[in-house]
Amino acid sequence: KPDQILHLGDVARDAQALRAQFPQIPLACVCGNCDGRSDMPAERILTLGEKRVLMCHGHTYGVKCGIGGAVAAARAAGVDVLLFGHTHEAFCDLMGELWVLNPGSIGSLYAPTYGEIRITESGMSCSTGRL
Repeated sequence: KPDQILHLGDVARDAQALRAQFPQIPLACVCGNCDGRSDMPAERILTLGEKRVLMCHGHTYGVKCGIGGAVAAARAAGVDVLLFGHTHEAFCDLMGELWVLNPGSIGSLYAPTYGEIRITESGMSCSTGRL
């Protein structure tokens, strides 16, 4: 039972379906390169507890060619977590004090994955998992 759902773009109707299926769970989303014209932002900064999270799909930073641009943007924004998608490959690493997390793709037919951010009194951790 998550406290919040974060959708990182592509197939905006999936985010709408999640909102309809779980109206009691707050949902934040950004648009992806496959969302066409969208009223969703390309990126956003959320505050979760006392932690700040940069959400983006990743295509605007060219993450398929490397995550350096997205990491630099996250560090410049002073966030604690960078969340991105676009590659559909799960990735999680602590780079200094910045968590970098790509949940992969929960819609994958072969290996559906997801990401999780845990914030407790003792700190924060990020991870990926398979369904």
